[in-house]
Amino acid sequence: MTLPHLLTPLTLRSVTARNRIAVSPMCQYSARDGLGDDWHVQHLGARAMGGAGIVFAEATSVTDDGRITPGCLGLYDDAQEAFLTRVTKLIEYGGAVPAIQLAHAGRKAGTVPPWDGARSLTEEEGAWETYAPSAIPFGEGYATPTAFTASAITRVIEAFAAGAARAARAGFRIVELHAAHGYLGHEFLSPIANRRTDGWGGDLAGRSRFLMETVEAVRGVWPEELPLFVRLSCTDWMAGGLTIEDTVNVARRLQETGKVDLVDASSGGILAKGPVIPSLHPGYQVPFAEAIRHQAGIASAAVGLITGAHHADEIIANGRADLVMVGRAVLADPAWPLRVAKALGGAIAVPRQYGRATLT
Repeated sequence: MTLPHLLTPLTLRSVTARNRIAVSPMCQYSARDGLGDDWHVQHLGARAMGGAGIVFAEATSVTDDGRITPGCLGLYDDAQEAFLTRVTKLIEYGGAVPAIQLAHAGRKAGTVPPWDGARSLTEEEGAWETYAPSAIPFGEGYATPTAFTASAITRVIEAFAAGAARAARAGFRIVELHAAHGYLGHEFLSPIANRRTDGWGGDLAGRSRFLMETVEAVRGVWPEELPLFVRLSCTDWMAGGLTIEDTVNVARRLQETGKVDLVDASSGGILAKGPVIPSLHPGYQVPFAEAIRHQAGIASAAVGLITGAHHADEIIANGRADLVMVGRAVLADPAWPLRVAKALGGAIAVPRQYGRATLT
């Protein structure tokens, strides 16, 4: 029987995912001092048991001061590494590939969890100093960051490499570098947030230097046989910001290094009150993944309001992306991949303990 396109395996380097469905990195804001707990174990384990091919741990900071909130995961000490080793084993037990998104929040660090509003922490709440390419706040209610010195930028790049080395020891099989949604990598890339006049700013080549050097440093410690992803905001949705043409240019440069295997194509997030997206409809970001795949010649992942079985399958079938990243749908229903497989007339193997179950 011919498999639906969405259910065909995906092989990148030595890693093969059982299908083209990946659980997106989704912050849970439930860690303490960067250390996860049973919530993260059950959350990520359930998505692996639910049939996804790849399960990403949330945006995980490579430094203490790079966390978005006090409740965000970190990977900069031994206890965090040991905890995440437990997580990777559980994800693999469920039949999925364990993956992690490494991040630094830049000027969006040190904020309250989203359910408590949209603002920086107060001093009474434990606020810490934040850093960014330029001393420009994310928006009203957010602290003004300190502009990085050149030496401090180098230290952050080294922290990404150290985090990647820890991720490898913890058993992750894919690392994704977060350069989207207004976090540090995106801040360097976007002229909205990066007003530097030194070698880390200016034209697109200067603004992409941080990302390119981070890729170089991470690939230096990340095993050659394991894939490396990069998540990009393909457009800032506003005049004077990043465009898809810029992002295709960056993706082409990533492809030419031979060090990056896939670009995860998202958009927006550079300002707290950003522009209104012209049309928020299912798959509205898929054209970005398609452009990167065909114009930059690198594998891509599509993300954004992809909730239907046949829609997800069409994206793969028509060569618009190599992978479908699913967020809210699988957050609401850990078994979403199993239901999608049934709707497409296929099946995904589940742990034998669940073999008697029938999805309706």
